[in-house]
Amino acid sequence: MQDKHMLMIPGPTPVPESVLLAMAKHPIGHRSGDFSQIIGEITENLKWLHQTQNDVLMLTTSGTGAMEAGIINFLSAGDRVLVGNNGKFGERWGKISRAFGLEVEEITAEWGKPLDPEAFKTKLEADTDKSIKAVIITHSETSTGVLNDLQTINSYVKAHGEALIMVDAVTSLGAVNVPMDEWGLDMVASGSQKGYMIPPGLGFVAVGPKAWKAYETATLPKFYLDLGAYKKATDKSSSPFTPPVNLMYGLQVALEMMKAEGLEAMFTRHQRLTQATRAAVKGLGLSPFAADEVASYAVTAVMPSTVEAEAIRSTMKKEFDIALAGGQDHLKGKIFRIGHLGFVSERDVLTAIAALEATLQKLGHQGATSGAGIAAASQVFKS
Repeated sequence: MQDKHMLMIPGPTPVPESVLLAMAKHPIGHRSGDFSQIIGEITENLKWLHQTQNDVLMLTTSGTGAMEAGIINFLSAGDRVLVGNNGKFGERWGKISRAFGLEVEEITAEWGKPLDPEAFKTKLEADTDKSIKAVIITHSETSTGVLNDLQTINSYVKAHGEALIMVDAVTSLGAVNVPMDEWGLDMVASGSQKGYMIPPGLGFVAVGPKAWKAYETATLPKFYLDLGAYKKATDKSSSPFTPPVNLMYGLQVALEMMKAEGLEAMFTRHQRLTQATRAAVKGLGLSPFAADEVASYAVTAVMPSTVEAEAIRSTMKKEFDIALAGGQDHLKGKIFRIGHLGFVSERDVLTAIAALEATLQKLGHQGATSGAGIAAASQVFKS
């Protein structure tokens, strides 16, 4: 049926109707007083979302662009950095760092497993000459559905004293608690098509005072992604370059929706959606790829053993017009991923699980009693 497409992937995520309608408005001049007021309101609400009194800057880019901006604004060629790599995105930050001439040491874990905070502690404590300039961490590793222990790793970075903590919070911001000021995070990057509930096109970089101090001596080349220019403009409720006006209309409404729900309620909702999805997957005789105690609140990865992952995805799309995400790199064709991030409700999860069960039956999966997935999810939702 036309116009019944349902996104159950970790990004882009579903967009509320009120946000879509806001984006349909006629654009206004981005240098006008009216638009300046919008930027000012958005900036204050972004600070609320990040739980910070420091700067939160908007860039016309993706989450990858936001992370690149963080790396090039606060570091110099030859700087030694530790990069956590337990999935596609941790791997990406290592590649970006090398592209800009940084001296990269990776702390790795098998895909589907969390990073070991003690490995960071060992490296940081051994660095008596304070040559490590930054630790770069993916909080929620979207490729595998793992939530890394940012708080503990950050505590070791703080004990080091010199290194910055740079955080990819692309699929954790808005889903799980990331209290920037309380934890003393130096740089937090995110992207609009995730927990923000708007389409792709905006990246966000939150910057703490220690990172700004590093900015003063950082020498990597930058122009369009020079965060100093964004801070100067944002302080005047403006933008250094032409912003995506209509996306920002949508962001204004989405942030209002998030504030109305409240931080704790948002985090609780994502936790319940995660628990229900994982319970349902198990009820259907499948196994989540990551362990319960390290589960991402954004996405649940599943490695089926009796049915091909791509057959599940293609049947879900063809029969029910529901999009699930696939695996990446060596996990391509081996896992599928169910997104439950942003504008997702209990009804969405129940719908996706019912369709998944019908798909599994159609493909000959024999691992579950009829209705077991919905029953397991419902048990979580009623508690």
